[in-house]
Amino acid sequence: MAFEMPELPEVETTCRGISPHVKGSIVRDFVVRQPKLRWPIPIFLSERLIDLSVLDVQRRGKYILIQFDLGALMIHLGMSGSLRIVPLSEPVGKHDHVDICFDDNILRFTDPRRFGSVLWQPQGEIHELLYKLGPEPLSEEFSSDYLQQRCLGRKVSIKQLIMDSKVVVGVGNIYASEALFKAGIDPRKAAGSISADTLMLLVDEIKIVLSAAITQGGTTLKDFVGGDGKPGYFKQQLNVYGRGGQPCVDCLTPLSEIRLGQRASVFCRVCQR
Repeated sequence: MAFEMPELPEVETTCRGISPHVKGSIVRDFVVRQPKLRWPIPIFLSERLIDLSVLDVQRRGKYILIQFDLGALMIHLGMSGSLRIVPLSEPVGKHDHVDICFDDNILRFTDPRRFGSVLWQPQGEIHELLYKLGPEPLSEEFSSDYLQQRCLGRKVSIKQLIMDSKVVVGVGNIYASEALFKAGIDPRKAAGSISADTLMLLVDEIKIVLSAAITQGGTTLKDFVGGDGKPGYFKQQLNVYGRGGQPCVDCLTPLSEIRLGQRASVFCRVCQR
């Protein structure tokens, strides 16, 4: 199975896992061992964060936002990154690139592939990486009316459209595949050709699938663990993703696996039309 980066449920799980351990805590040190991630870590953070108190831990798309009075630390897990709460005495590993040190523990960013990022969003500003993001999929803004408007006249496949972060954030390959299966939609189908009723069903299924995955702690595929060090458990409920050639859970037809937008896409040619 091809490796997938942490998706929205994994990022949400991480936020919920670390929040109780850092909210209200004061930063005592900010240690950068490897500044060269996807983008360089801003040098000024080592001084700016000292003695600041964490106000909240939030998520925007796949970005984790650690909120302070002066702004927010923006962390993206990349392909294989993780944020974990570790004791002050925890030995440093080869891929442990950043430590946010508090009085009682450390929030440690680990990233073997270094595709993640640690950036800064000043208070009152919206970082350029967040500015063009679409609505959150679990919000009221992401509705069937909204999706219908975004699909009008579009020839792009429906799967590629719902994976476009400018349309809706956080619906990656795993959950797009699962939602399309539950809605009975062929992932190759042109977005503009899908009826309003079917799009309504798709919106509902996206929300259901993501909510279920968050409840169960995300999907463990290879490297993902939540902020508490525990793996996600949604993998056991995957209907199509990663199951190419295996029987469909509904009709027993062997599932088809194709490349769609340079990504593996598994679906049932009988159940998804």
